[in-house]
Amino acid sequence: MSTTMIIGGTDGLGRFIARRHADRGAAVVIAGRDAARAEAVAKEIGPAATGLGLDLARPETIAASAAGVPPLDHLVITASHQRPNTLQDFDVAAAVTAVTTKLVGYTEAVRVLRAHFTPTASVVLFGGLAKERPYPGSTVITTFNSAVTGLVKTLAIELAPHRVNALHPGLVGDSPRWRDTDLGHQAARTPTGRLVTMSEIADATDFLLRNGGMNGHDLFVDGGFLTR
Repeated sequence: MSTTMIIGGTDGLGRFIARRHADRGAAVVIAGRDAARAEAVAKEIGPAATGLGLDLARPETIAASAAGVPPLDHLVITASHQRPNTLQDFDVAAAVTAVTTKLVGYTEAVRVLRAHFTPTASVVLFGGLAKERPYPGSTVITTFNSAVTGLVKTLAIELAPHRVNALHPGLVGDSPRWRDTDLGHQAARTPTGRLVTMSEIADATDFLLRNGGMNGHDLFVDGGFLTR
């Protein structure tokens, strides 16, 4: 039985990916800022899942939080503090939390969990399309998602032979964040005529985790949105 850890697995894409792995018979470690919520989600998913409190915004606490993690075959990190933050009304505290979570937190989590990796373990870090298509209020989001590209390249060297890749989803139409929002204008700009789905993002995550030829790469899963 393989073991997958999903940091950010209590909601959205992370939760969907966690359930996908559990349904296939894998053991799953679901980590989130709120330990009680992580444990509740794990209980809901089933006996193969366990919950763990781990806060990427407080990277100095990650080592202690992760001390009891079992050997890991896969690590997926989807967690972020992705809030619009304009220059005119710049929230410094929110920006520090967002950048700390995505860059320092991601890096420290990988550093700590490396000691738990099995010989063929692989890592997928989540970014986003704002790295290529900024929008009003996306300065911090665009910056940290752009930095994820550099992070996976250096981690691929430092963690060798373990593989590290980044996945950058487009707007996920059936995700909890967007499913009740009218995104017809975004779908119309996509060559497929629709937004990507949670299942497609989970499939792409599996590809990066399992394909031994993928290392140090950015994978955009956007239905071709970036072509226009």
